[in-house]
Amino acid sequence: MISFVATPIGNLKDITLRALEELKAADVIFCEDTRNTVRLLSAYEIKKPLVACHKYNEREAAEKLLALSREGKRVAVVSDAGMPVISDPGNIVASVLKEAGEPYTVLPGPCAFVCALVLSAFPARQFTFVGFLPEKRSKRLEELKRHIHVRGTLIFHCAPQDLDDYVSLLYEVLGERRACVVREITKIHEESVEFLLSEGYRGEKRGECVLLVEGAKEENPLLALSEREHFEHYLALGMEKKEALKQVAKDRGVAKSLLYKRLLGEAE
Repeated sequence: MISFVATPIGNLKDITLRALEELKAADVIFCEDTRNTVRLLSAYEIKKPLVACHKYNEREAAEKLLALSREGKRVAVVSDAGMPVISDPGNIVASVLKEAGEPYTVLPGPCAFVCALVLSAFPARQFTFVGFLPEKRSKRLEELKRHIHVRGTLIFHCAPQDLDDYVSLLYEVLGERRACVVREITKIHEESVEFLLSEGYRGEKRGECVLLVEGAKEENPLLALSEREHFEHYLALGMEKKEALKQVAKDRGVAKSLLYKRLLGEAE
């Protein structure tokens, strides 16, 4: 039998009783990083053979796992933290097993982005988990543009050193929106910090981070107009130029300074 087992994302006490039973019963455990898994197993006095299964060897590891299962071995699959497959190795393993017709099951447990959604208090009726953005800026832009009109909360995994780049790019593509960084989930320094994309994130940039951004608002019919037509619409309603400019910037989610240059710069 093969089991994908969720493990704690921070606090080791978050392991489930069923997960402990499965890890103790396993003949072998496939894990993302043997050093991290040893720490978890040692906390519960479990000693098992470990096989590395990470993004650089996952297909090879999957074939080995399949062979062991067909020999009658009981196999557990874990990642460093949380649910395997979700922004972690495991997807290729699951695909190989599914294609081979080999049965497997999942033992539920901690998942960082779900915890972050609750801690942020952002709308949870609809949400899109994007995960990590691609490495290249051009690919990141492509990915974000696909989510411009998504209504539900957008959720990203982000390394702390990439937070500023993520926030800056999100503002560039999505315009002004509320955002929230949730970090160190289940740990002593757990925190949820809300901010506007235009302001940037000013909190701690350490530990595991989840970045959440509010979804697109209901489409404003004025957005079908050009910037000039949009601006003149508010002038026709009796607004002063600065007031109209501010409202257009808000509607379109762009910086007021940019609109000023495009709409009033030459005239003034």
